[in-house]
Amino acid sequence: MKFLLIVVPVLLMGIYAFKRQKTLITNTKKSIYDFIVKDIQGNSFDFSTLRGKKIMIVNTASKCGLTPQYKQLEEIYTKYKDDQNFVIIGFPANNFMRQEPGENKEIAEFCELNYGVTFPMMEKIDVKGKNQAEIYQFLTKKQFNGYKDSKVKWNFQKYLIGRDGKLEMIINPQTKPNDPSVIAWITK
Repeated sequence: MKFLLIVVPVLLMGIYAFKRQKTLITNTKKSIYDFIVKDIQGNSFDFSTLRGKKIMIVNTASKCGLTPQYKQLEEIYTKYKDDQNFVIIGFPANNFMRQEPGENKEIAEFCELNYGVTFPMMEKIDVKGKNQAEIYQFLTKKQFNGYKDSKVKWNFQKYLIGRDGKLEMIINPQTKPNDPSVIAWITK
């Protein structure tokens, strides 16, 4: 009986430690280049193809007061994509007051028709909550991104990734994509 009183708690502690370690192992991505996601057409999009580029990741929505930011996003993408080796990656999300209710095809049509979006758009995901996409776990948790913890406050929050694939800045949703601080980051 004494044996069981000692062995059972030790086994339980070992199982707990193993499960905790397993959780940490699945979240060992060190840079944005470790991610493969689906684009808005359902094709694989490998972030490793963006090595050496500066990347802005932004969660988007079609029925938000900030939706006109698509225009500035497209303008800076067009202006800096070649000269500054810069790319914007949009992730539609319906996490804030159901402001992105459409399906991927509808979202793609809306972006192209209304704002002429040519920067890469990914499939609709959750950027917060219990179903938060793995890429947003990376972006919002310091233990994964090595930069800082953050919460996605609203649609059009911007995450700026340096040429080394590491998170460098987080820009509030209300800050326009063509804000001088963002342009300075792109061009430095």
